[in-house]
Amino acid sequence: MIEVFRSVINVISVVAIPLFILVFLGWGFAKKVKVYEVFVEGAKDGFTTAVKIIPYLVAMLFAIGIFRASGAMDFVVAVFSPITNLIGMPADVLPLALLRPLSGSGSMGLMTELMKTHGPDSFTGILASTLYGSSETTFYILAVYFGSVGVYKTRHALPAGLIADLFGALGAVLIVRILMGV
Repeated sequence: MIEVFRSVINVISVVAIPLFILVFLGWGFAKKVKVYEVFVEGAKDGFTTAVKIIPYLVAMLFAIGIFRASGAMDFVVAVFSPITNLIGMPADVLPLALLRPLSGSGSMGLMTELMKTHGPDSFTGILASTLYGSSETTFYILAVYFGSVGVYKTRHALPAGLIADLFGALGAVLIVRILMGV
């Protein structure tokens, strides 16, 4: 049963992105949309949005720097490590799970460090990359996207995003443990 699961995951991982691109292109052609022109127009709008969000990005990067430099990350890891031991998550991966909602580049750096230390094909390396792909930079998204359109009351967006990140991390641990036979 587990071997069938592994085979299905391997097939999905090979065909998912090319199939996704083909579906979008096919849908656009079927609807008689000039796909390339629409893409270029969206890229122009993206540049304008990028200029608008620079102050929010600076504020977010400053806050992340303070969080890491103050030792708060180490404290949080110490508090949560008994829980991660229960679910089978190595303590080395916990900072990645905690930093991912805050910073894409910071979490990428942690993931790269884990891969260099443990190897990309190790349990820790595969878990780190799976966790990185199954979670999101929640605070960054809230700051950038809500800030760019002037929304200051985010209501349930933050709790919903953090809950999704939590379940992404739990799902990553479960799937990698199954696939690796750990």
